[in-house]
Amino acid sequence: MDAAEERRFREFVSVRSPALMRLAFLLTGGDPHAAEDLLQGALTKTVARWRGVELPEAYVKQVMYRQQVSWWRRRRETAMAEPPEEAVADGTHGAELRIVMRRALARLTARQRAVLVLRYYEDLPEAEVAEILGCSVGTVRSTTHRSLARLRVLAPELREPHMILGEAT
Repeated sequence: MDAAEERRFREFVSVRSPALMRLAFLLTGGDPHAAEDLLQGALTKTVARWRGVELPEAYVKQVMYRQQVSWWRRRRETAMAEPPEEAVADGTHGAELRIVMRRALARLTARQRAVLVLRYYEDLPEAEVAEILGCSVGTVRSTTHRSLARLRVLAPELREPHMILGEAT
């Protein structure tokens, strides 16, 4: 890699790392250490192919999705961080929702999290999700359906009107 390409890579990492780290955090179920490892691994793979990468962010994201699903296939269990037991009593509805959602996402499999993050956080169509994860559109649809059903079981409070409207209980 020549100096100009190295500078371009460093600029990309500097500018896009915060957003990529948030995505890694979601994909790993809220484990900050696993998220750092996931992003670092994806950037390592990206730098090795930097010259041929036309869309760097898309490439890094795809590597992250595939690495996380691959890790899940190898382990067949989800490593998860323990979220705080109680939300900080700051009166904000959004913080409470984020904690509930983070807890529920952490209990899904890596594939389920990846599909939900791609579909709803990244707002990608099913066909693109299937391409990124290397599976069929039908698999994306069924995984989405099962994942949402599992979230409803894991976090029924998200369906309660006071959680949605932000009213006090």
